Amino acid sequence: MELTRIRALRGPNLWGKHTALEALVKCEENEKVITNIFGFETRLRSRFPQLGPVRPYGQNETVSLAHALEVCSRDLQAQAGCPITFSRTMPTPDDGVYIVVVEYTEEKVGRLALELAMKLCRSALIDNGSHVEEYLQELRDLDESIRLGPSTGSIVDAAIARGIPYRRLTEGSMVQLGWGSKQRRIQAAETSSTSAIAESIAQDKELTKNLLHAAGVPVPLGSIVTTADGAWEAFKEINAPVAIKPRDGNQGKGVAVNIHTREQIDIAFNAASKISSEVIVERYMPGHDHRLLVIGNQLIAAARREPPYVIGDAQHTVRELVEEINKDPNRGDGHATALSKIRIDDIAVATLKHQNLTPESVPAKGLRVTLRNNANLSTGGTATDVTDDVHPDLAASAIAAAQMIGLDICGVDVVCDNVYRPLEEQGGGIVEVNAAPGLRMHLHPSYGKGRPVGEAIISTMFGKDDDGRIPVVAVTGTNGKTTTVKLMSHLFEKNGLRVGHTGTDGVYISGKRIDTGDCSGPKSARNVLMHPDVDAAVLETARGGILREGLGFDRCEVAIVTNLGEGDHLGMNYINTTADLAAVKRVIVQNVAPNGMAVLNAADFNVVKMAKSCPGEITFFAKDINHPVMAKHRAQGKRVLFVHQNKLIAAEGKKEFHINLDQVPITAEGTIGFQVENVLGVVGAAWALGIPWDVIADGLSSFKSDANTVPGRFNIFKYAGATIIADYGHNPDAILALSETIANMPANKRMVVISGAGDRRDEDLRRQTEILGQSFDHIILYEDQCQRGRADGEVTAIMRDGLANSQQVKKIEEFRGEFLAIDKALEQVQAGDICLILVDQVDEALAHISQRVK
Repeated sequence: MELTRIRALRGPNLWGKHTALEALVKCEENEKVITNIFGFETRLRSRFPQLGPVRPYGQNETVSLAHALEVCSRDLQAQAGCPITFSRTMPTPDDGVYIVVVEYTEEKVGRLALELAMKLCRSALIDNGSHVEEYLQELRDLDESIRLGPSTGSIVDAAIARGIPYRRLTEGSMVQLGWGSKQRRIQAAETSSTSAIAESIAQDKELTKNLLHAAGVPVPLGSIVTTADGAWEAFKEINAPVAIKPRDGNQGKGVAVNIHTREQIDIAFNAASKISSEVIVERYMPGHDHRLLVIGNQLIAAARREPPYVIGDAQHTVRELVEEINKDPNRGDGHATALSKIRIDDIAVATLKHQNLTPESVPAKGLRVTLRNNANLSTGGTATDVTDDVHPDLAASAIAAAQMIGLDICGVDVVCDNVYRPLEEQGGGIVEVNAAPGLRMHLHPSYGKGRPVGEAIISTMFGKDDDGRIPVVAVTGTNGKTTTVKLMSHLFEKNGLRVGHTGTDGVYISGKRIDTGDCSGPKSARNVLMHPDVDAAVLETARGGILREGLGFDRCEVAIVTNLGEGDHLGMNYINTTADLAAVKRVIVQNVAPNGMAVLNAADFNVVKMAKSCPGEITFFAKDINHPVMAKHRAQGKRVLFVHQNKLIAAEGKKEFHINLDQVPITAEGTIGFQVENVLGVVGAAWALGIPWDVIADGLSSFKSDANTVPGRFNIFKYAGATIIADYGHNPDAILALSETIANMPANKRMVVISGAGDRRDEDLRRQTEILGQSFDHIILYEDQCQRGRADGEVTAIMRDGLANSQQVKKIEEFRGEFLAIDKALEQVQAGDICLILVDQVDEALAHISQRVK
């Protein structure tokens, strides 16, 4: 068994909405039926007892080794704690080759699971050692190291619950919530509204204390020192137990409290000075350590924190008791788990010494042994929720502290006996204010109920009815996609929105091209949705990108499917028929928002069938209202768009809107049929998005299909009294539409310049010239340097073969090179002729034609 290709499907895809790995797996003859491998499944299950059933997807399929690989990869992730459920294996037309699809939540974990599943299957094949527990631990460790921590995860989960899309920007905690101009960003419990100055103030413990003191908030007084001797002198001046902490610190690192001997001060100072050159020595406030979480102008949660401790059993040492507690799966080394492991470091040793203990001491049964005096969860402490008990005045003090510093999300550390009374009454105070506070203690307290802090943060970032989304229109089909995208973008702009759009000629933001080349895939879509100056997005969504990586968005407001016809790119990636192609293109329809719209070509049978997959509503379009699909849809009172008496008519029930096609330049007063269909699809989308009809009409009348606006899409030039038309049509349906349009245009002679892409099927290349041979008098075939695996002359020979039965063609020529072929055509064209040039290198060829025309 061999993995020949692995793809990460990072968005909704052919197999569903799951992120998944798609692997191409080649099995040897004896591996195509695992029952032929004696004892294989028994050995596999002895190694991995938790393995689920190994079954084929189709009723008539046999179970291959690829099916076993699928289930192993899925169940290794599931047993490692990854919440996945989906997997599938399908045979391909190639003998012994299978497509294996396995869901993942973290791509690296999914890839590792697939690699380990291969090892597990091979182990069962050759009957060598079992390492499944090692594999599971390896997956758990990787998952814990890269998945979102609890703080960030709670915010993302709250966003998902609100329907707000998200994208992880780094392997850390930087996440984008929302799209385009409506996006916000978070990093753990920091938001794009968190002030850098406020964060800097909170980092400076002394400045924080001075500001809070000036605001009348109770704080412990103290001083800043830079040496251990200075710390001792500060202690003597305070003349009471002290707390020692770095001036710039977080997560309780280097903090020691209730210090009152020279030895303890030296140890605490050394620990704090490793984090900051300046160390704070301040009066220790007796009482319980509390964390109050302020979000916006509200107290959202409060927890009483306990320092890390163990209970003696008269049998085990302190170190052994700590090791036992650290085995709790809720305790981890980082912040991904609900609790952190307890550490035995210098501060812990000093704290134990104060209790006349060492790490090797065996404490008496029932004796509570404290490992450090500060109660941060990151140093092993625990938390008890006390949110419902906080006195209003104490809550007001915490809110005042957060607002004085200027933090939108603030962790306020309070020391007091209890939270039932105001701070002043009990001599308590605020000892620290924290930016980017950890949320674990409020989400999963050791005791008490968790609080919806993620939801509270999201509510401050997005309004009640704001889902952070901008309008997204996805466009797919065989032909007309680029023109549809450009025209839709134009209508958005006419409606006052800044538009980002993608296509085969690049990425555009507000009309400016920011990337070149074929940008009709998911990466370009994500880049547009990440741009802060985009109010609406129109995304050309090609089959290649869907197959390679899935969609670049989770859902769209409108999906437009222009047509499928005879299809294009057939014979690649196991997409061999128009039905296969329809399954791929249908992905955008399947991912229309529930309140969205699919705008579908009613004249294309394969497109019509997509309607059943749409979660939203359907608008059908076709030039002929009498088409059965159109007539039925209209009779049901649903939206249709058609042409009558050279008017575009949009109808819903008894409502109708009319636009004269002679006011739509792109259609040449309604004479260019394929452009009329493109306009119908765009108007259906604009209607669904609520763009006013006067704006739609204005946009249609002001859009021009020239080489600058829509390069390579029926661009017309005048040359020596002849009409030159440049177009990127490169499949039979496009050739047929162009031929029908040009056949209806008056001309003395019709000439065409054409080549063919070497990666197309022979029948597709032959079909193109069969069509052209019915309408053109003079055909120039050319072949360029890049034949995509074909031998020199092979493509032109196939295309010449397609002209064999033509009664119309009078002259056939062949040239080497696109520009030479264009030049030879322009040399021969005469006044009154029409010359169609089917360009390959769009920008370069259009520039060449423009130069010649000048």
